[in-house]
Order: sequence, then C-alpha cells, then structure tokens
Amino acid sequence: MTIATQLPRTGPWAAIDRSAISHNFSWLKQRLRQEAAGGPVRIWAVVKADAYGHGLSETMPALQNADGLAVTTLGDVLRLRREGWQRPILLLTTCGVNAEEFRAPSLGELHLVIDDIAQLAKLERLSHRFGAPRSRLHAWLRYAGRLGNLGLDEQEYTPAFERLLALKARGVIIEAGHLHHYATAEDPEALRLEREEFARVVGQLPGPRSTGNSAALCGELPEPIVPGQHWLRCGLLLYGASAVPGITGVELGLRPSMSVHSRLVAVRRIRAGQSVGYGDTFRAAHDTCIGTVCIGYSHGLPRQLWENGQALVGSDGRAVSFAGRIAMDCLSLDLGPDASEQAGDIVTLWGQAPGGKTLPVETVAASCGTIAAELFTGLTPRLPLIPA
Repeated sequence: MTIATQLPRTGPWAAIDRSAISHNFSWLKQRLRQEAAGGPVRIWAVVKADAYGHGLSETMPALQNADGLAVTTLGDVLRLRREGWQRPILLLTTCGVNAEEFRAPSLGELHLVIDDIAQLAKLERLSHRFGAPRSRLHAWLRYAGRLGNLGLDEQEYTPAFERLLALKARGVIIEAGHLHHYATAEDPEALRLEREEFARVVGQLPGPRSTGNSAALCGELPEPIVPGQHWLRCGLLLYGASAVPGITGVELGLRPSMSVHSRLVAVRRIRAGQSVGYGDTFRAAHDTCIGTVCIGYSHGLPRQLWENGQALVGSDGRAVSFAGRIAMDCLSLDLGPDASEQAGDIVTLWGQAPGGKTLPVETVAASCGTIAAELFTGLTPRLPLIPA
C-alpha cells in the first residue's frame, strides 16, 4: 500500500486512524490486567500482511507499547528494524529462510517459530559457528493441535523440544518456548478442550508459552495466563474488529482503525423498470436516483458485496443499498427517489463516515460471506492509505 497525504478528488482511499489502534491496544491491556492477577503479561502485536492491510509503517508508531511485533517474512523484520523498532520481533515461520541469515546483527532480538523437524535442524547446523555471546535468537516450538497445518504432533513434541533445550545449553538460542495457535477460539467449549490438550502436551517442560488470538482474548472464556512466562499474540482486535461471531468491535468497546471511502462521481435519475450494471442484475422497482462511486473490485471490494451489503453516503452516513454488480473500477448505489446527494459527496464502504456514524467492517463482511480480516488484507495497492 502507498501512503498519501491528500484526499483524492474522485477516487477511493482508506483512512487509517493510529489513535484507534492505540486505543484498542490499551483496551486489551486493561482486559488482561483484570484477568492476570498474578502479574503483567507480554503481548505480541501481530502486524503480518502489511499490518492487516493498514500499512506496516503507518501502524508501527501506534504500537509503541507492545512488547514485540509479529510478522511472517524476514523482509518485514528488516523493514521494522530500519524504521526504528528495537524491541523483540517474532518471525512466525522460518520456511524458506536460510539459517545463515539469522546471524545478521541487524535483526536484533529475533524470536523464531519452529514448525517442523527440518526447521529445527537448521538451528542445529548453526551450533558450531554461532556461540552465546553473539546469539540473540529465541525459539518457539509450535504444537500442531487441532489446526493441524503446521507444527509438531503430540508424539514428536517432547523429543523436539529437548533438542531445542540442547541448543539453548550450547548458546545457539537464548530461550526455548512453546507456541500454540487455536483452531476454534470462537467456540468456548472447543477452545477449552484445545487449551487442555496443549497444557497436557507441554506438561512440566520448562520455558515460556505463547498462545491466544483475537477470538480467545475478547471472548467469554478468559485466557489462562502463566504470570511472567506468557506471551499473548493478538492481531485482528488491534484494528478494531471483533473475531467473536455476533458481536462487533464497536460493541466490545474497540474503535475502527480503517475506514474505506470514495466519492460519488455522478447522480442520475432512472425510471421504474430500468436496469443498472452488468447482466441486468438490478432493475429499479420505482423511479429512483442512482449514484456512481469510483471504487470496485480492482481496489479489493468483493464482487458479491452488492447482493446484501450497504454503504453510507454523505457526512450524515445515510445507509443505502447497492444497485447491480460491483465493477472493476466503480459501483452503483440506489440513493432513492428523493436523494439530495451530489457528485463529490463522500461514500463510506466500511468504518466511520465523516459525521461519525459507523458501518462496522464485521457487518460488511457478514453481508458477503467473509470475515473482517479478509476485507482488510484484500485491499489492493490501488487504494492509497491516508492518515485519519
């Protein structure tokens, strides 16, 4: 994504509110403070996928109180270091990374997630060249659990972790920990069973633990916290969206950090029976006004949004329905027979309208059968990011 400073005259943009991200992080810290009676916990703020589409550079200043940042590429690690992040960084996968690259002093304190035996062997090959005075590496062994796509199963886990402890003893890594990612955190009973399974597998093995995701951290079943030994990972809720079905981030007390806008470029009146858009998918039931908006699927909007979705028009955020299929660069709205909107008025696809009314991203996602995270990360580079 590109960062711009001026609102486009006709085209779309995504307004990024850093203060909302800071607010959401504080909300989480306060919630955890109430749950962790034994002491403070540490938080990995997940900024993978270009900070969930919000822009890594734009987002980082809002997360200065995070204990560490989590990414999925070594390039993002280097980018964060270049831009001044000095605290720990968690690399969520080492797949495809040459072990020698971990030796670069510019990486700082780097935490690696180990997903399989081959990745563990990478670290072992460093053991005779990479001594304790130079190492700033930490390693987290991932338990596969119910998610099942990455990590080690129950039979493999303890022998593999003992190999990590041997690397710690030789100074190749500073610490070895346990990491788990929930598959069904939105279901309290399934989440309880996942937690019990992870606790059984880890047992009495030494080392810190890293668990949690947004659904687990804002759901009704509090995360069991090991004081002083726990790193919680959180992504989606930092950006103001809820991962719990049936409730929005706004209802939880979060603030939306992204608002997607464009402008009306034309308003024209049509008669009852006239069609609009490709495939005659919309036919006016009565005389009405159609507003054309410069944003489409080339900017990342799902094409199916038109079927059940709504948008907010004008500064007062009047809710209106779509009129026909979303095209590559534009869409149409049914403004109604008495529309007062004009070309140049702002349209809000999700987030906060200029007058303060909010269209939750979760509501938009549900209307087209997807999730908030997909809407955030599906935006294309054609949509500039502008600080709110």
